[in-house]
Amino acid sequence: MSETAPKPEDERSGGPAVWTRDFRLFFTARSVSTLGTGMVPVAMSLGVIQAGYGATGAGLTMAASIVPLALFILFGGVFADRFTPRRMMVGADAVRVLTQTVTATLFLTGTPTLWHLMVISAVNGTAAAMFQPGLASLIPQIATDVQRAVATQRTSESFMLLLGPSVAGFLVAYADVGVVFLIDAAGFAVSAACLALLRLRGVPRAAQEGSIWVNLKVGWREFRSRTWMWGVIVIWAVMGIAVFGPVFPLGAVIINDAYQATGYGFVTSAFGAGTILGGLVAMRVRPQRPLAAGALAMFFFALEPLSITLVLPLPLMAALHLVAGAGSAFWGVMWMTSVQTQVAPGVLNRVHAYEVAGSVIAVPIGQSLAGPVASLAGAREVLAVSSIVSVMGCVLLLSVPAIRRLRRVAATP
Repeated sequence: MSETAPKPEDERSGGPAVWTRDFRLFFTARSVSTLGTGMVPVAMSLGVIQAGYGATGAGLTMAASIVPLALFILFGGVFADRFTPRRMMVGADAVRVLTQTVTATLFLTGTPTLWHLMVISAVNGTAAAMFQPGLASLIPQIATDVQRAVATQRTSESFMLLLGPSVAGFLVAYADVGVVFLIDAAGFAVSAACLALLRLRGVPRAAQEGSIWVNLKVGWREFRSRTWMWGVIVIWAVMGIAVFGPVFPLGAVIINDAYQATGYGFVTSAFGAGTILGGLVAMRVRPQRPLAAGALAMFFFALEPLSITLVLPLPLMAALHLVAGAGSAFWGVMWMTSVQTQVAPGVLNRVHAYEVAGSVIAVPIGQSLAGPVASLAGAREVLAVSSIVSVMGCVLLLSVPAIRRLRRVAATP
């Protein structure tokens, strides 16, 4: 116990408990690849539109990556437990080095066909499904202070996602769309190299025996045995359809109509800055009941759709988006810390895959329904309902005893 438990001075200073050699490698891997994640949607959308395929082509290309992610992420969790998360993550990064290099070549040498881009996006979505489940089990193996490590990682990712669109827009304007994809490919190469160099503590590989379907059943049994986990995911699925899905497309339309594209960019940047702020707060605040504290912070998220519904003055709207982003990020750290410390390592990747699948599937449904419902009821009216559902979702989180009473633990069982 004394070899793995964080020392008091580690928690105060963020020293050996987080900034170990292995965490620095992991931090570098996630930071550089997340920068590409922030750049690619902008570059792909602009590239597809410049190629003459319009907004419909851009939407199809983006959807082509989401569908495989939702379909295969459960298998990614099984494979991570069978073959170790690092092998799956390095392999997924290697695949994306190849696909993004091919995408860059297509743009740099001519006009790519839409179906080529959709196939590449589908391969990237499948690779992401193989990569994502392993994230849950790596941090407990490389940092003894899991919450601080999660918060540090999330803060860096928030910053990169905030920076990425601006970098992509600059490169597309002054260089070429293909250059963005070359940089993204290089980022995945750096990520693969850093992950391959990690020295991980031994974790039981419980999924080596039995078929894939048996392993999936075991993961499902572990997932549903935790009321606090499936309770959150059920509530999150409803919020994904009614809140998270509609707020982005409808918010873009309303804010753009009121304050033009520059106003929308300003508000979006304020939300991104809020996620950085929330991550910084989560590095210091250590509630004994993390999900209860996170649910209280998530009440602030309702300010985002509410401020858009009321079409508040731009500075006030941006300020409320900043607060909403901080609350959302704080919840995210509390949630991921709970998942990574409450679930045994042998099943963690599969359990994480189930909770991600429940979250990923709901948002596209909400996005696809937002337009038709808004055309019938009005965009501002839909977001008014989103504000109410967001508040009620947080009330439900706090009303479930298993969620409200879940206590913080220092390390994985």
